[in-house]
Amino acid sequence: MLTRRGFLIAGTGAIAGAGILALMQATGSSDRTGAAPAPHFDVTHTDGEWRALLTPAQYEVLRREATERPFSSPLNHEKRAGTFACAGCGQPLFSSSTKFDSGTGWPSFWAALEHAVGTTRDITFGMVRTALYCTRCGGHLGHVFDDGPEPTHQRYCINGVALKFIPTA
Repeated sequence: MLTRRGFLIAGTGAIAGAGILALMQATGSSDRTGAAPAPHFDVTHTDGEWRALLTPAQYEVLRREATERPFSSPLNHEKRAGTFACAGCGQPLFSSSTKFDSGTGWPSFWAALEHAVGTTRDITFGMVRTALYCTRCGGHLGHVFDDGPEPTHQRYCINGVALKFIPTA
């Protein structure tokens, strides 16, 4: 039997839980706040400028940290020699020589180009992961995991819409 006191306690708990969830969604999915100051990016735009420069899918991934559907990117099948660059600013991020088929549905690499990719702590979905961003514009790229091939044993799992491919001439 539910008493008035039990009803109030249950209702208060539900309201508090909803408030915490709303706060987590409002503050975003990554934690770039740690002890270090927020990174400075050489390429910056207003939200409206980013929306004009990017496709809707690119905007959602690069600026709002969304994830594209697995197996939806044509870059999964890209096997030519070249460089994978940021779709937001053009900074080279990955060499095709480090690309491999992880079977996950997203373009995967075992290493990034030096100083091209930064990391943040991602605490979404009840997990702690390492999110990746472009060091030039701050665009969200994907995540890195410790289950990749040698020599690094890392798997940079990248949203294809966050990349553009530049073939070697």
